[in-house]
Amino acid sequence: MLGPPYNNTMENPATFFLVGIPGLQSLHLWMAVSLSVMYTMALLGNTLLMTVICMDSTLHEPMYCFLCILAAVDIVMASSVVPKMLSIFCVGDGSINFYACFAQMYFVHSATAVETGLLLAMAFDRYVAICKPLHYKRILTPKVMQIMSVTIAFRAVIFMSPLSWMLSHLPFCSSNVVPHSYCEHMAVAKLACGAPMPSSLYYSLIGSSIIVGSDVVFIAASYILILRAVFNLSSKNAQQKALGTCGSHVCVMALYYFPGMASIYVAWLGQDTVPLHTQVLLADLYLILPPTLNPIIYGLRTKYIREKIWSLLTHCLFDLSTQGV
Repeated sequence: MLGPPYNNTMENPATFFLVGIPGLQSLHLWMAVSLSVMYTMALLGNTLLMTVICMDSTLHEPMYCFLCILAAVDIVMASSVVPKMLSIFCVGDGSINFYACFAQMYFVHSATAVETGLLLAMAFDRYVAICKPLHYKRILTPKVMQIMSVTIAFRAVIFMSPLSWMLSHLPFCSSNVVPHSYCEHMAVAKLACGAPMPSSLYYSLIGSSIIVGSDVVFIAASYILILRAVFNLSSKNAQQKALGTCGSHVCVMALYYFPGMASIYVAWLGQDTVPLHTQVLLADLYLILPPTLNPIIYGLRTKYIREKIWSLLTHCLFDLSTQGV
């Protein structure tokens, strides 16, 4: 899988140059405005969500704890790429240090691996809450949650470390211009010369397919069991309430998996048929849309969180107004 060993005696470039969105450079300024708005919403929304969950002891339950971690991961994922994107779109500064490029790649793809694991954990939480409500607190203890969180993070590190090592040790003997808005691993790997390059691409595709594929299978199995349990309930009101608690999770999962899988397989299989700017836009939206919309989805669809956020905001505004007087 790792390919044959080789001695990389070539001097790799000190910097890479990120193009942004190839073919759409004339629209970069408008994209910077849109990106700034989305990034601001992502930072404010996820920070507010984390603050409410941490401050309110009644929200210290497994579902909300996983949601708090998800918000933190969303901030990391967006912050790994957006500042550099804005630099490219606003002033055309696409240069990025060789090692900073691989650090960015590591954080981006580790965050996405952690996020898919969190979505699986949240699906398991809903399964236990709806299918085994009497055993909920006995099954999802703080120790179990800690083990799940550590396992999710460990899996991401185990997957990304070999990929980052392989890519950073490839010889880059020709172009150092990356036709992308950030150091996306496939875009960087295609710049390398030498026989080992395809192994890193296969490792990435197969590894991400295994991680995401297994998570999707378990999530689907959880929701099949959830739906079966819900439709066996005698009360229509109970059915609607149970489905309502899962609605926000389903929306977030769809928002994460559909663009993500489209981005991966378009970049891999559709590189000769799909325009390059479309591939780059898909990859960019995949990293910025979920962090922007996740807190909105949970805030709008989860009544309790919505009430707590509104209470916090009104309290802060009231304090500011009284101080002004």
